Amino acid sequence: MGRVFEKRKHKIFARNAKMSKAFTKIGKEINIAVKAGGGNPDTNSKLRTIIQNAKGLNMPKDKVDAAIKRATSKEDKDYQEVIYEGYGPHGVPILVECATDNPTRTVANVRLVFSKKNGSMGNSGSVAFMFERKGVFKFAPNVLNLEELELDLIDAGAEDIEQNEEETVIHTKFTDFGLMVKFLEDKKIEAISAELHYLPTTTKELSEAEQDEVLILIDALEDDDDVQNVYHNLA
Repeated sequence: MGRVFEKRKHKIFARNAKMSKAFTKIGKEINIAVKAGGGNPDTNSKLRTIIQNAKGLNMPKDKVDAAIKRATSKEDKDYQEVIYEGYGPHGVPILVECATDNPTRTVANVRLVFSKKNGSMGNSGSVAFMFERKGVFKFAPNVLNLEELELDLIDAGAEDIEQNEEETVIHTKFTDFGLMVKFLEDKKIEAISAELHYLPTTTKELSEAEQDEVLILIDALEDDDDVQNVYHNLA
């Protein structure tokens, strides 16, 4: 009974930690969007999209409102979006997307993680060419009627549509991200999330043991408070 309780407690702790990290990430995205375009989602499309993403994560409305209020005050920190590049074990290219109020601290921390986990920090441009900036839209199952909407979605920039029992995922070019956002708003279709990601142009096959080595590095990078996303090309 004690072991079952400990396992359950560990799962709850891990889930809460993951949720806390996700809320912190959204808070920084709100900060950056508000500083750039103001705190009114009606006139700030980027902020409007982030609020929708927060809703998809079940982030309480009062937390979202508080983040917007903080961002509009002069006392809140100014976050910069920074990307660092490097290689993990077995030559796996890695992009680390950060939002930081202190790039000097962040780059030192990221470099240390690469070093400790058998990776190496690279220069700007060293691996970025292996990735493409894409819009990634995720929907709950059965939200989209593809028989009716497929052609309209393609006109709105959909390059790839994947549908299974758990979700529907649409990819767009970076330049068509805003077009797809507007299409969904006009059709009153709610996505679970609408984000820009770096997707690898090719993938790398590794053994399970080799993959574990890379994932240890990725997990360590994701644990850093300044890190928003970590991208790689593991198959």
